[in-house]
Amino acid sequence: MPTSSAALRDRLRTSFRWRGDRNDPDYLADVTGWWRDADTLQTIGEGLADLFSEAAPTVVMGTQSRGSLLGVLTARHLGVGFAEVRKDPSRSADSDAWWETSTPPDYQDRHLRLGLRRSLLQSGDRVLFVDDWVQTGAQVQACHALVEMSGATWLGAAVVVDGLETNAPRRALTVRSLLSVREL
Repeated sequence: MPTSSAALRDRLRTSFRWRGDRNDPDYLADVTGWWRDADTLQTIGEGLADLFSEAAPTVVMGTQSRGSLLGVLTARHLGVGFAEVRKDPSRSADSDAWWETSTPPDYQDRHLRLGLRRSLLQSGDRVLFVDDWVQTGAQVQACHALVEMSGATWLGAAVVVDGLETNAPRRALTVRSLLSVREL
């Protein structure tokens, strides 16, 4: 059943919580309410897919773990497959071929190693990246690099919350969101 964008956005805001004190270094965004609300869970994949309704992706990509959850919901809505990007990937055998890259510094100033099994993307694929939140764009940028390594086409990044502080990564990576961090 199609949902209105406004209704989904309202549910996302209502079931979201900030935890801690804003001046506390442990202050964090709690999105677990999104997973508990059945209506949100039913429609969030559709909402993310609709951000790129004109794009016709052939595969959805997301990082462990929330990107995988949201990516599968989005891929299911679109009727396409899903390619999971692993953090700190490890090969099961020498024949287990991966594309790997490291992120620029993320919101915690870490450089994460990300990997994707080579069999999951092909040169003719049109890839839509999905995640819950973008803060620095580090993981989106690294996933864009993985798509380029595969020879596939990057369509953009559909995220629930855009927390980017500048427009440059938003434009360069074609980031579209359901909410801005200012709305939370």
